[in-house]
Amino acid sequence: MNDRILSLINNIFEEVNERREEKISTEDLPSLALYGEHGVFDSMQLVNFLTQVEEAVEDEYDQEISLTSEKAVSQRVSPFSRVSRLVDFIEAELLESGVAVSETA
Repeated sequence: MNDRILSLINNIFEEVNERREEKISTEDLPSLALYGEHGVFDSMQLVNFLTQVEEAVEDEYDQEISLTSEKAVSQRVSPFSRVSRLVDFIEAELLESGVAVSETA
């Protein structure tokens, strides 16, 4: 798993938690369910979160990606089911775009 991307996502969770009364535990961030039966977000919160992730990725890697594209939502295993899957999806998108993706922050 790409630690640099995971760190970006962790930073976003810190920002989200600043605004939430009920904090989201990031103790085991890679296993955290984002959406679905055990997910921490409803659909609107997920969209807002994904927008923040897209912006953070663009700032960090100078590359635009879409986490709400047809490709993302039609995956056999949803990239929104767990943070680790989202990280893997983002890394694959960046690599496909020709971006050198380092493992460390």
